[in-house]
Amino acid sequence: MRAQDSATKPSTITVGTTSPATATAGAGVTATGATVAGVATTGTSVTGSGTGAPATARPASGSQAPAPRTRGTLLALLGVVSFSLTFPSTVWGLESFGPWSLVAVRSTLAALIAGAFLLAGRVPLPERRHWAGLAVVAGGVVIGFPLLTTLALQTSTTSHAAVVVGLLPLTTATVAAIRTGRRPSRTFWFAAVSGAVVVLGFTLQQSGGAVSTGDVYLFGALLVCAAGYTEGGRLASLMPGWQVIGWALVLCLPLMAVASAVTLSIEPVHLNAHGIIGLAWVAAGSTFFGLYVWYRGMAEIGIPKASQLQLSQPLLTLIWSVFLLGESLPLAAPLAAVGVLVCIAVTQRAKS
Repeated sequence: MRAQDSATKPSTITVGTTSPATATAGAGVTATGATVAGVATTGTSVTGSGTGAPATARPASGSQAPAPRTRGTLLALLGVVSFSLTFPSTVWGLESFGPWSLVAVRSTLAALIAGAFLLAGRVPLPERRHWAGLAVVAGGVVIGFPLLTTLALQTSTTSHAAVVVGLLPLTTATVAAIRTGRRPSRTFWFAAVSGAVVVLGFTLQQSGGAVSTGDVYLFGALLVCAAGYTEGGRLASLMPGWQVIGWALVLCLPLMAVASAVTLSIEPVHLNAHGIIGLAWVAAGSTFFGLYVWYRGMAEIGIPKASQLQLSQPLLTLIWSVFLLGESLPLAAPLAAVGVLVCIAVTQRAKS
């Protein structure tokens, strides 16, 4: 009687990954790597009836982590919001600093912040094979993009510059396809190109169809930034995203420290509240924090999908330029916003 009860009583086996043993429950319910005798491990619980009925698997108890795609999208969006404040903050910074000294000082401050985090975390030096990629990140997003956009903002309005940079998602997706060999679907490319056309059309409508000197700087900024984003996204899949931008900043520190000393002695400095706030944000917010969450997001959802989220950046910058700088919002902006958001939605659902 006891033997019969034991044979018919349901049994639970916790499947783990800590032992190569094989446990058998009842009539033919077998679980590989099982831990019997009530030892708790992380894995899946398999419940069998002991009468030959099929076993059912249920997830082990514990909190579920958010889906990587959702988390990556949120991180990338947070980066976009941080980037959208860069141009208004740069305009504020130019109230106190010259263009060359502003770029040098912001990079120096950001590098000091990154270096402090790396030291506190006792992070070892990257492998030698990663330094070339880090140099591309440094040249593109730490030096090239900030310098070229700062020079452009001396002659272009914030809203105009923001919309031109709206071509960055398509540029980044193209560079990423060339660099990594990944080929997004036709639907993705159609939506990406459509979003770029909307942004470009809005740009030409606002500038009267002409290309200014500021636009030349901005187009150059697009290329170097796309290269930096692509290489940084690739490296972020091999090391934590904050370490990618951290080491890229530290790599620039000696050069930027010297540049800060030279440019501050040449260009006049007139400190005010706007200038200090603008410098603080472009150094800590855009250059360090923004790129940190951005690279983490790219590592989780892929460079093409993350890049298309930046189609919303020009429209966010337009809003900031109205509230922070008092610029007028173009009437075509809401229409452009709708078109861009539709393109973003398509790119996020398309296979990449």
